[in-house]
Amino acid sequence: MRLDRLLKPGSIAVYGASENRGPGRRILEMLDRLGYGGAVYPINPRYETVLGKRCYAGLEDVPEGIDAIVFCVNHKLVVEPFRTAAARGYGAAVILDGGFAEVGEEGRERQDELEAAARGAGMAVCGPNCMGVLSPHHRTSLYTSNLLHPEKLPGNVAIVTQSGSIAIGLLTDCRRFGFSHVVSTGNEAVTTTAEYIEYLADDPNTRVIATFTETVRDPERYVAALDKAADRGKPVVVLKVGRNDRTRRAITSHTGGLAGEARVFSEILKRHRAIEVGDMDELTEVLACCQGERWPTGPKMGVLTASGGQAELILDVAGAAGLRLLPLSEAGRREAERVIGPLTGDGNPLDAWGDGKFDVNIPHGLKVLEDEPDVDSIVMVSDSRDDSPMVPTQYTQYLAETAQRTAKPCFFMNTRPGLFRQEFADALRAAGVPTIGGTRQGLGAVDRLARWSMPGFEPLPEPEPTYRVAACLRNGSRRRSAINELDAKKLLGEAGLPVVPERAVTSRDEARHAARETGYPVVLKVASDDIPHKSDLGLVAAGLADEAALERAYDDMCARLERVSPPAPDAVFIVQAMVRDAVELFMGVSRDPDFGLVLAYGLGGVLVEVLDDVALRPLPLRDGDVNAMIGETRRRRLLGAVRGRPARDVQALRECLTALGNFAWAERDSIAEIDLNPVMALPRGQGCVVVDALIIPLENDT
Repeated sequence: MRLDRLLKPGSIAVYGASENRGPGRRILEMLDRLGYGGAVYPINPRYETVLGKRCYAGLEDVPEGIDAIVFCVNHKLVVEPFRTAAARGYGAAVILDGGFAEVGEEGRERQDELEAAARGAGMAVCGPNCMGVLSPHHRTSLYTSNLLHPEKLPGNVAIVTQSGSIAIGLLTDCRRFGFSHVVSTGNEAVTTTAEYIEYLADDPNTRVIATFTETVRDPERYVAALDKAADRGKPVVVLKVGRNDRTRRAITSHTGGLAGEARVFSEILKRHRAIEVGDMDELTEVLACCQGERWPTGPKMGVLTASGGQAELILDVAGAAGLRLLPLSEAGRREAERVIGPLTGDGNPLDAWGDGKFDVNIPHGLKVLEDEPDVDSIVMVSDSRDDSPMVPTQYTQYLAETAQRTAKPCFFMNTRPGLFRQEFADALRAAGVPTIGGTRQGLGAVDRLARWSMPGFEPLPEPEPTYRVAACLRNGSRRRSAINELDAKKLLGEAGLPVVPERAVTSRDEARHAARETGYPVVLKVASDDIPHKSDLGLVAAGLADEAALERAYDDMCARLERVSPPAPDAVFIVQAMVRDAVELFMGVSRDPDFGLVLAYGLGGVLVEVLDDVALRPLPLRDGDVNAMIGETRRRRLLGAVRGRPARDVQALRECLTALGNFAWAERDSIAEIDLNPVMALPRGQGCVVVDALIIPLENDT
């Protein structure tokens, strides 16, 4: 495996080694401090020795086939020696300096030259524009910063970060966990985050993988790597930046990549069993949580504290975050109160202070939570820090004893992140109990790890491709840029979606006849491939109550059509049944540039843009996806009975949304976008109906 030569090299060349302060000296010093046992070759024509090691004038003086070379020189001096190293069979390289794709076209050309040479030679490359790699278990460092306590570094957390500063920050704190490998990937010119995850999934020293991600450079390999890690029982914890326009612009200039749509990426992570976090506190607490001897297998937490105020705070935070703290059972409450005395609230969090006899009440409270059927994991809360004036207590001993006795995972939590007594953390760690911090971050970490451990949704059978869309893409000799509402609904109706009754008409008389057959009120519209957004041009008239209103609308639209520029020669009129007593919904499909087709659902009409309350799922659908989408929008209550209005036909919505997802996936080679807005949700038992539709084909479809 080629990453072996990068992450556990048997020989290392340091190009640009120096006695002066800088990366060339620091790397040599760290190799010595770590006790690296392989061959080291400093290279610099200005020195005969560097830090007591023989120094070589150039690559031609160093043996061929060295495992790894680290370039500690200016970016303008890298390309030629890099080519030489590739030609001489070097297995891997680290390029520390910036000045490549992140700075513009000239830098991009330099990076392209490196990439071509590396791929031709089969080299793994970390960087350019990175901090390098560190593998404490193998005592190797091609990492540019000094580390204060290298003896504390080894652990089970692997870090793969596109930001060097994130690596620096994480390496400053080894109090609760250490590291198997730390990789600052930089521009990822050759070796990407996905390839590192693949490797780490099989690494025996790695239990959990953390990534700081700006850009996913090979999406298909990336999701396959997430799947591999999950299959190996290793969580991948992802902190992804790029959630607003300013961040996305910064990322482009930082690493030369582009950031994908944040919500789509979040759904991709869920689908492939990664754990997403929103900030460094959340990331750190999940990594700390993973240090437990046992991991939670369900999301229901039992929390024990010795403070009523803490219990109230925890309950507030848990409620806002959607965490599962279920009330104590009646039997559990009786047993708790038998010893502790009357409990406030519903008993979870369990305030075990009682009469102040903590040496009795706290062990008893822990035993109550241990026996509770609706508790999957136990969290004890007690604030402390190394410089606290408080006298150390026996709380940790009670929790350690509980952890040795119960099959449920146990955690010790401070209500503030990063604050704890080291002696407590060390003693608990020996008992298999992690120390976590921050009410939101700590409890959230337990919840995230629990949900990661639970079974995921199974994929549904894939629909067979039908190629109906491809057959519609030509209008005579002209390739269609859009499939208008009339034709789009014909395709969707054939695919099993319920569409509104309607007729195409070419004259006022035909419109009158169609309206009489349909029954007033009606809707009059114009359908044209060249007018995808007809409402903006006044080419939709709803609620036409009689023939006179229909005729006025028809004449008005004829006049408006004459003013459309460029003209729309294929325009036809549609007379459509007016759907009443309905909730307007949106369903659609879009194509993410990285991850392909994504199904969307939310409130319809103008609300889809105003409220931004949309659920997303990557296609193809899995069992449970559609139910989850309908249930997770913030305004899902509008589908229930509200102020005398009957509940909507949710089962029909499920079937419609499923049919849309299956249709889009079957036609995935032809579709760029589908927009159904609105879809009318009728009262229960009456179904739902697609009122308007637009299909945008892929530009490269033939």
